[in-house]
Amino acid sequence: MRPRTLDAVTVAPPPTVLLGNRFARELGELALPWQAEDAPDPRLLVLNEPLAGELGLDAAALRSPAGLRLLVGTAVPEAATPVAQAYAGHQFGGYSPRLGDGRALLLGELEDAEGRLRDLHLKGSGRTPFARGGDGLAAVGPMLREYVISEAMHALGIPTTRSLAVVATGRPVRRETLLPGAVLARVASSHLRVGSFQYARATGDTDLLRRLADHAIARHHPAAADAEHPYRALFEAVAAAQADLVAQWMLVGFVHGVMNTDNMTISGETIDYGPCAFLDAFDPATVYSSIDTGGRYAYRNQPLAAEWNLARLAEALLPLFADDEERAVALAVESLGTFRPRYDAAWVAGLRAKLGLPASTDDAAVTALADDALALLQRDHVDLTSFFRALSAAARGDAEPVRLLFLDLAGIDGWLDRWRALTPDALSPDAAMDRVNPVYIPRNHLVEEALDAATEGDLAPLERLLAAVAAPYDERPGLERYAAPAPQDFGAYRTFCGT
Repeated sequence: MRPRTLDAVTVAPPPTVLLGNRFARELGELALPWQAEDAPDPRLLVLNEPLAGELGLDAAALRSPAGLRLLVGTAVPEAATPVAQAYAGHQFGGYSPRLGDGRALLLGELEDAEGRLRDLHLKGSGRTPFARGGDGLAAVGPMLREYVISEAMHALGIPTTRSLAVVATGRPVRRETLLPGAVLARVASSHLRVGSFQYARATGDTDLLRRLADHAIARHHPAAADAEHPYRALFEAVAAAQADLVAQWMLVGFVHGVMNTDNMTISGETIDYGPCAFLDAFDPATVYSSIDTGGRYAYRNQPLAAEWNLARLAEALLPLFADDEERAVALAVESLGTFRPRYDAAWVAGLRAKLGLPASTDDAAVTALADDALALLQRDHVDLTSFFRALSAAARGDAEPVRLLFLDLAGIDGWLDRWRALTPDALSPDAAMDRVNPVYIPRNHLVEEALDAATEGDLAPLERLLAAVAAPYDERPGLERYAAPAPQDFGAYRTFCGT
C-alpha cells in the first residue's frame, strides 16, 4: 500500500502553528508518511483553551474553519510530515510484532511556552496500513472520554497526555450501531512506547535501536547521557517514572484497563485512555474493561503489570547493555530490581500524605494502618474517594462523615482511634489532607451521563463535569452530586475500548 500524497493537504492552517518533524526525520524506519481521511463536516465539540495557550496556539484561530481542518489533520503546515508510528507490543501477554498507529497520526512537534517539545497527535483520523482490519475511525463518546479523564488526571497532578480538542467529523461510525464520528487532538511529551523499542529490537537493526534510545534520552531523560552506562540509566529512569506514575494511579483509585506494552510511555505519562475508570466501592480485584476477562489488569495488578512491561523493555534493550548476552541479562535483572523499591516508596509516601501522618511515622505503621482501612472499605463496599475526603474532615475534628460510610461502626471507630494516636500533625487546621484527597473525580455514572448526552448533541452535562474535575481538591457549593458515589441502581460497570 502506497502512502497517500501529502500535497493535497498543505493548505494554509492557522499561521501561528509551527510543526516540526523531528521524529519523522530521525527515526524514519518507525514512521510511515500518511494523511488523515477527509472530515466532511468538522464541528468543534470542545477546545482546551488553557492548553492551547501553553502551546502558543491562538484559540480563536483553532475555532476557525482552517483551525478545524488542522485539528482533524486535513490541513497541515507545509513543513510538517504527518506520520503513523510503527511499534510492536504485548497485548494481554501475547506478542504482536506489528501494531502501530492504526487510527492515529503524529502531525508533528510543537515547542511550548517553556521551550519543551510536545507532540501534536490525532486519534480517530482514519485507517493507516497498521489498522489490521479496523476502520481507523472513532466515535464521539470514546474521544470525549479520553478528553475528560486525561484532563481530570492532569488536574490531579498525575503525569498524562493532554487533550487539546475533540472535533466531530460529520461522518457516522459503525459500532454496535451507527454513532457520530470524532477526532481527538492530543498532546504528549512524546508517543515513544515500550512497544517502540520492541519493534526496533525485532528488526535486528542495532543501529536503529541505539538511535531510538538516544532520541529517548535526549527528549525525556537527558541526565542518562552523562551516566557511566547511558542505556541502563535510560532504562532505570523509565522504571522510576513508571513506578511513580502507577503509585499515583493506585492512590486515587484509577484503573487503566489495558496496560499493554504499547500503552506504556517512555516519558512516564499516562496514555491511551480506552476502557479506563475510577474505583467506586473499593475492591482490589476490580476490572472494568469488557475485554479483560482474566483480570490481568485489575486494580491490584497494575504495579505487577508495569513491572512485567518493564521487563519487556529491558529485553529489547539488551544489545545496548553489553555485547555479551549473559552479562546483558544480568545487568537488566539488576536494573529491573530498582522498580519495586521505587514503587513501594512512592506508594507509602502517598499513603502517609493521604492519611495526614507526620513524616516521622514509620513506613510499617503507615502500611499497616492503610491496609486495615482498605480492608474495612472492601468489607463494607465503601467508596474510596469519599472515605479519604471524609477523613480530612475527621482530621479537623468531625468524624461523623467517615462513620456514616460504614456499617461496621465498631470496626471504623477502632481504626479511627489508632489513626488519631498516630496523627498529631493531621489534627492541625491547615487542610493539608484536602490538598491530596480529591473531592471530585470523573465518577463513572457521571461520565456515562455526559457522554450519552454529548452523543445526542447535548454538551451541557460534559461542560459541567469538566468544570468540576478541573479543580478536584476545591469543594464548591452546588456540585454535591459530583462528589457523591454512584447511586445503588447504577449497577455493575463495564467499559469498552471504542475501536
